[in-house]
Parts: sequence; C-alpha cells; structure tokens
Amino acid sequence: MSATAIDTTIVPSENRFARRATRHLGERAIEAVLFLVSLSAVAVTIAIVGILLYESIAFFEMVSIWDFLTDTQWTIMFADKHYGVLPLLAGTLVTTTVALLLAVPVGTVAAIYLSEFASVRVRETIKPTLELLAGIPTVVYGYFALLMVTPALQLIMPDLPGFNMLGPGLVIGIMIIPYVSSVAEDAMRAVPLTMREGSYAMGATRLQTALRVVLPAATSGIVAAYILGISRAFGETMVVAVAAGQQPNFTWDPREPGATITAFIVQVALGDLPHGSLEYQSIFAVGLVLVLMTLFFNILGHIARTRFREAY
Repeated sequence: MSATAIDTTIVPSENRFARRATRHLGERAIEAVLFLVSLSAVAVTIAIVGILLYESIAFFEMVSIWDFLTDTQWTIMFADKHYGVLPLLAGTLVTTTVALLLAVPVGTVAAIYLSEFASVRVRETIKPTLELLAGIPTVVYGYFALLMVTPALQLIMPDLPGFNMLGPGLVIGIMIIPYVSSVAEDAMRAVPLTMREGSYAMGATRLQTALRVVLPAATSGIVAAYILGISRAFGETMVVAVAAGQQPNFTWDPREPGATITAFIVQVALGDLPHGSLEYQSIFAVGLVLVLMTLFFNILGHIARTRFREAY
C-alpha cells in the first residue's frame, strides 16, 4: 500500500515537471516568432532604404548632386533636361504647409472638445465619424478638390487657376484631421484624472483646466499626432496628382499649379520609360529625398516628445 502510494505521488510530479519544460519551450518559441515578426518590419524598412540608395547612386553617377539640389528646373521629360529637385520639393512643402494650417488647429480643437467637454454619447458618435474620413479613397478626395473645393475657392479668388496647390492642400488637411484629432484625443484622455481634480480644486474652469493642465501634460502625445499628420501629408499622392496640375514649377505661392515628389513618382511610374534609364532612376532619387525629409521630421518629433515628457 505504501509503495503504491509513493509511486502515485512521484508520477504526477514528473508529469508536472515535464509540462513545465514543455511550457517553457512553447514560450521560447512564441518569443522567437514575435521577434521575427518585429524584425521583419525593420528588415522591410532597411530593404526600402537600400533599394533607394542603390538606384540613387546610379542616378548621381550621371547627374551632379549640386545640380540636383540647386537647379530650379525639373524637366527630365523634355529635350532640354534639367534635374533640379527644388520645384518638386517646393510643391511638397507648400501643399503640406497648407494642409497643416488646416489640420493642426481643427484637429487640436476637436481633440480638446472630445476629451474634455463632449459627453460619452457625443464622443462615441463624433469620433467614429471623424475616423471615417481616413477610410475614403484618396482618389475621391482628389476629384473632390478638383470639382468642388477649387471652384468654391474661385468664387473668392477669381484669378485662381483650375489647377493649383491651395485646393489640394486644404483637402489633404481634411484628410489628416482624423489622424491629428484621434491621436491627440487619446493622449489627452491618458492624462490622470487627479490632475484635473486638482485644477478644479484650485478654482479653475473646465476650459482653463483643458488649456493649462491637460494640454501641456499631453504635449508629447500631441506632438506625435502632428508628426503623424506631417508624414501623411508628405506621402499623399492622388490628391495632388489629380488637382495640383503636375507641373513642376518652383514657386512658394499655393495659388499656382505645382507638382509634388509623390505625384512625379506616379507620373513617371505610369509612363513608358524603360527600366534602368536615367529618367526612371530619377524616381528613386526624389524618393530618397522624401524619405530623408520624413526621417528629419520624425527625429524632431522624437526630440520634442522626449523633452516634453521629461518636463512633465
């Protein structure tokens, strides 16, 4: 009886140790899979940058980097070829600036209202409605800018041409409002309730609390929302391709037609240029410029988030 009892107590212990070892191996396997999935995102980014660098080196072997960065003409499709990226860079910055002038204040005000003033029912109605804007195809936004926004602007500015950078810039701003408002609102709602209660206890109103307590405390998240909006505006293609005119003019006037880096890439990629030609390789050179611009603003955003996080 005693031997049998001893045997019955030993076997479950061995099974338990075996299950622990199996569970340990399973956890290690899951960790390895998660690591590979995370590494794949980094690998894709490195591959994209590597392709851009490889093709850009071949382009700059034929075109001077100085001419590329300083020439004010971009006419690679004409007989008199110029490879100055400044017209495309100016078009990208102008449309992005117009978009941010609309999206940043509207998105921030919307985030403050949804976070601090709206009731639960109103918030659950408005926020999904705003986020629906992000799901509309960009080509629809492009024709919206061409057929509705630009004619409306021409009522105010009769000399405004049919193709311009102002209308697409405003429509891009409408597109990125959901990104700014949603991320900023999440950052504000993450501010501890005790900070609000402390402000109310000092006699502050809801507006004063929102502007002087919640907004500064959520600055790091709000800056992240702005950087996301900038990156989205930089990468927008179809709106400017449809409504901006695709004319690479070196101008800082949003009322003039223009072309952005992404619109030029689409224009060349859909053409009949042979693979490996200098004109074809130019899309990788301007694509590299776009990546570097996006990286620059993301680094600025990271620095700003770090400083604000340390301050609060």
